[in-house]
Amino acid sequence: MMKTHLSVFILSAIIIASIGISPAFGQVANPVTVTTDKTSYLDGDKVLVTGEVTQLLSGFPISLTLIAPNGNVVTIEQIEISPDNKYSTELTLGGPLMTMGGTYTIEVQYGTQNRTAQTTFTFPGSVSHGTSIKVTGSDLMVNYKITGGKLLSITPDVKSKSLIIAINATQDGSLTITLPRSVIDSKEGDKDTDFFALVDLEEVSAPEFEEIETTDTDRTLRIDFPVGAEEIEIVGTFVIPEFGAIAVMILAVAIISIIAISAKSRLSIMPRY
Repeated sequence: MMKTHLSVFILSAIIIASIGISPAFGQVANPVTVTTDKTSYLDGDKVLVTGEVTQLLSGFPISLTLIAPNGNVVTIEQIEISPDNKYSTELTLGGPLMTMGGTYTIEVQYGTQNRTAQTTFTFPGSVSHGTSIKVTGSDLMVNYKITGGKLLSITPDVKSKSLIIAINATQDGSLTITLPRSVIDSKEGDKDTDFFALVDLEEVSAPEFEEIETTDTDRTLRIDFPVGAEEIEIVGTFVIPEFGAIAVMILAVAIISIIAISAKSRLSIMPRY
């Protein structure tokens, strides 16, 4: 009888222990996590992305992908993991790849495809700042839109037949600029030819640079630029001279005219024999 009670006691203890232990075995920790410091952001904001892994894998960084609401990839980054199994990075929002408003997704992968995680945030879309600016040394205005930075000035370079555009690029961005043919043009005879564009003295080509609209009076260009860019140069076959150069030419013509008139006057008053 005593053995029976002992057996029942032992069996009950095992059942109770099993009930207490089984949830612990059922809870499988995520191999990788990801989170952001906020759930919504505005154009130009910085997103602090943090997370951790349960196990360090030698030679494997965190692969991070930022995805727009339409499924397009905005950016991809590789992030190193610290010895305490944690990682972090900072993303600056805005630019031509983030014009769409909605829910953006951050996906991370660590090593194998079964070690993934994701989080989302809302973003209203990157705003294009459009305005006009006077070309240095003239009264002519140029219309433009810029994302990811600020346009500071436009200065003609007569020698290189180009426009020097000073910018302050706080992030990857794009400049769309409508150039009057009276300011700068690129032609061979009566036919239009392509402009050349340089960003910080490095030539850019399609798809980072393209002419998107052409009329009889204007040519509209789009030039992408990276964060930190300071100068965009557009090279053609003609550029308007600065006011100083125009003034020099006018002064030269005036001096020649005065000399010619003076010489003619002296001839007219000379006595005839």
